[in-house]
Amino acid sequence: MFEYSDKPRLFGLPCGVDFPRAVKDGLLERFGTDRPELLARTEIFVNTSRMKRDLVAAFDDGQTRLLPRVRLVTELGNDLRFRDVPMPASGLRLRLELVQLVTHFLDNRPGFAERSAVYGLADTLALLLGEMHDEDVSYETLANLTLENTSDHWREALEFLKIVKDIYDRDTDMPPMIEERMRTVVARLEEAWTACPPDHPVLVVGSTGSRGTTARFMEVVARLPQGAVIQPGVDFDMPQHVWDRLADPGMSGPMHDHPQERIVRLATTLGLSRRDVTPFARTTPPSAARNAMLSLALRPAPVTDEWMTDGPKLGGVAEACAGLTLIEAPDPRREATAVALVLRKAAEDQKRAALITPDRDLARQVAAMLDRWDIDPDDSAGEPLNQTPPGRLFRLISNLFGRKVTAEDMMVLLKHPLVAKGSFEGESKRGIHLLWTRQLEVHLRKNALAFPDKERLLAWARKAGAASKDTEIRTAWVVWISDLLAQTEPVGTRTLSAHLDHTLALARGLASGPVGSDDSALWDNLSGREMRRVMDELVREAHWGGDMTPFEFDDMFRAVIGRAMSRDPTPKHPNVMIWGTLEARSLQADLVIVGGLNDGVWPSQPKPDPWFSRDMRKEAGLLSPEQMVGLSAHDFQQAFGAKEVVISRALRNAETETVPCRWVIRLTNLMNGMSDVGAQSLAQMRERGAQWIKWANLLDQPDPSHDVMELSRRPSPRPPVDVRPRALSVTRVETLIRDPYAIYASKILNLYKLAPLNHAPDPRDRGNAFHDIMERFVLGYTPAETAEAATLRLLSLTDTVLNETVVWPTERRIWRSRMHKVAQRLATREVERLAAGGNVGIEKKGQISLGDIDFTLTCFADRIDRVDGGGYHIFDYKASAPPRVNEAKAFRIQLLLEALILQEGTFEDIAQGHVRMVSYLGLDKDLNVTDIDIDSDIIADVRRKLATLVSNYDMHETGYTARRAPKFNSFPSDYDLLSRFKEWTEADVAIGKDVS
Repeated sequence: MFEYSDKPRLFGLPCGVDFPRAVKDGLLERFGTDRPELLARTEIFVNTSRMKRDLVAAFDDGQTRLLPRVRLVTELGNDLRFRDVPMPASGLRLRLELVQLVTHFLDNRPGFAERSAVYGLADTLALLLGEMHDEDVSYETLANLTLENTSDHWREALEFLKIVKDIYDRDTDMPPMIEERMRTVVARLEEAWTACPPDHPVLVVGSTGSRGTTARFMEVVARLPQGAVIQPGVDFDMPQHVWDRLADPGMSGPMHDHPQERIVRLATTLGLSRRDVTPFARTTPPSAARNAMLSLALRPAPVTDEWMTDGPKLGGVAEACAGLTLIEAPDPRREATAVALVLRKAAEDQKRAALITPDRDLARQVAAMLDRWDIDPDDSAGEPLNQTPPGRLFRLISNLFGRKVTAEDMMVLLKHPLVAKGSFEGESKRGIHLLWTRQLEVHLRKNALAFPDKERLLAWARKAGAASKDTEIRTAWVVWISDLLAQTEPVGTRTLSAHLDHTLALARGLASGPVGSDDSALWDNLSGREMRRVMDELVREAHWGGDMTPFEFDDMFRAVIGRAMSRDPTPKHPNVMIWGTLEARSLQADLVIVGGLNDGVWPSQPKPDPWFSRDMRKEAGLLSPEQMVGLSAHDFQQAFGAKEVVISRALRNAETETVPCRWVIRLTNLMNGMSDVGAQSLAQMRERGAQWIKWANLLDQPDPSHDVMELSRRPSPRPPVDVRPRALSVTRVETLIRDPYAIYASKILNLYKLAPLNHAPDPRDRGNAFHDIMERFVLGYTPAETAEAATLRLLSLTDTVLNETVVWPTERRIWRSRMHKVAQRLATREVERLAAGGNVGIEKKGQISLGDIDFTLTCFADRIDRVDGGGYHIFDYKASAPPRVNEAKAFRIQLLLEALILQEGTFEDIAQGHVRMVSYLGLDKDLNVTDIDIDSDIIADVRRKLATLVSNYDMHETGYTARRAPKFNSFPSDYDLLSRFKEWTEADVAIGKDVS
């Protein structure tokens, strides 16, 4: 196929061409009238499965011919001639082995990193070792590294790497790494082909040789008599002096961030000049002028001054920019909406369109937006396994080990779509399972059970089952849940195999259901089969993982399944694609959207390397972060050459303003300054992008004809008098004063706020705990007790109560510390109070019936003491600062009402009597107290105010106004959503409305 040449063959194709089709055309043109079987003997090596598929599809053009053999470069080692080369250890086994080494290292060097980073450190170490083999950096290089003026971190890292070197040195019996075996295969192949070159064409297509082993293989192929390398995205517009700078780093330093650096380096290694790199096929790019403009924009930094001379000379700028659109969206959401609209329009116009982006968040948002029009794009990346139903279930399970199961954990598990999918007596029980799950959730929320245990769940099952007459099967369902989840808390350090067996047992038990045995739902579809493959590999390699704590296992497990992908082979939309950056090399699309063009995305931020600093990598001969930037630049350059291109970015992310990627900055700066035509073309690009943003905004804008709702007015519902409450507790009287609407919603509509499942400790929990402490303290008082003894007893009670009632360890310590700070002062004060008269009641129930207004007032008094000389003293504990006197008389009249009940009503086990004082006892750091002396006038006044208040609400024209007199404007009400607060303010006039 190729004529004799004393030089290696390195071809290229310009940016923007249909690369697979151009390769086919060039190949067929060179074969001419050669024997047809020679095409079938031709070997073509490609770097990705998509390139392989696209190349085969290019040959499937309806004509009858034999096809070449298209193979992946990574399949080289599968040839039978290399069967004597030891098979490599799996990447998972290597990482599990390294986990044990890193664990021991951190035991001796705890300051190096957190223990939670064990698997992450092992993963980055495995990548480093693989890169060393890929770049042919020997382990002996580690011993020669110089660490002058560096931190102890890098010294410790190098010390550890030398230990790893001794373990993984080739003199040991350890199986080779994947990269190491690949390099051995390429070396053997080079030796064999040098002695006896193949008599058929061998081509490497689509790879830039970014990795050392691949670059070496490309060099070997390029030197074969019938070998050639065909590279994508070659910049044939690059001037000779720019080529020379890239070829000779000594002129101005390495330029690894240039898009053509890898191509020039390969050509230089092969001894080729710029003129020796020729087009492989007679094809023209969609826009040669645009390729030339971007070539000028991306020139290396030392020669960007040439913009001033070469920019004005650049021709065809208007033509080059005619197919360009620049979308600068206000935020990522509107960027995704605009991109989705572009793809939708392309689908309507029967254009083949592709979104190219490394930003998976943007890709997922665009796919979700396209779903509203029933467009299912062909996403080359697939779906991360940890986002699929099986992956989410296994993640939830691994996260439970070694800790107490919360109500939120339980509900998330029970609502998972794969739980209870097994059958019982031939009938699926999923429906009844979901019904009971919802009923249990309401129960947990109503009672604020943060950590439900088996006894409480069984009590709920018996009570709910008695009402619905399904106690037996409901109890069995609760036992199934409780027994499965009870196994997770006691988990401690154990082998990886034990962790995996337990995880699989829980997953199967949850999927099967309470009495089922069918766990096939876990493995049914493609994501399930991928999950099964990952679990099988983990189980197979678990021997190398050693012992792990539950938290180390969770970190490892999440990392492993987070790396796996589930790809759906079902047919997608034929003309709408979402590609990663590698797919830009194929570029089989009429319209290309280059999305997420912000710094940190294009190019992505280099991942931190905890083992090698930048200087250490440079000295060892490893890849620099700038080389990854150059690869991203090359991908961008190829995508930019398409027939029609849309560039998109968001001006802000969730946190701050964004910075455009460096290539967009270069392009816009060049166009702004090169000429009036360039500046005008850039403005037109932005205008076209602004139109898409305008349409994106309209898409989310409600239709005034039917979507717009009128703002609510401040409500003041007027229900019938006969349904209004005839009884309230003393604490709800304050609510009736401040927020009558809350009384309407709770007492008439019977609506109550449900506690969140992830119940976090709040002041109410602290108040309950402190109330319990004080209740036990008062009940345990004896007249002979001294202040010192009382202090010790108070501290002991604090520890006991907090351990019994507070399930949050952090808050338990904080609240214990808070009580300890005031214990001596508090105990001394309370001993003096109790010695003066003595306690007569704790949490006593009282009530009074006001016959003249047909109303009953109830209460539970925190504490009632007898006063020396006769009468009572009522106390109410406040975990925070107590109210001031004026507030306690006007709004927070709880204790005044309790005094009314004690004087004129009834308290259990306490006789009526005169109340001499009421007090709010603050349990804050200052132990403030608010005392109110009680006399007959105060009691009469509070009775009159209560009667007036209740009588007002017995009149039909009085409505229950929302937020009538809140203490603060920020006062949160449980019923703000119901009253549609924020659509109105407290300054608005309440609108009364009859309700029935």
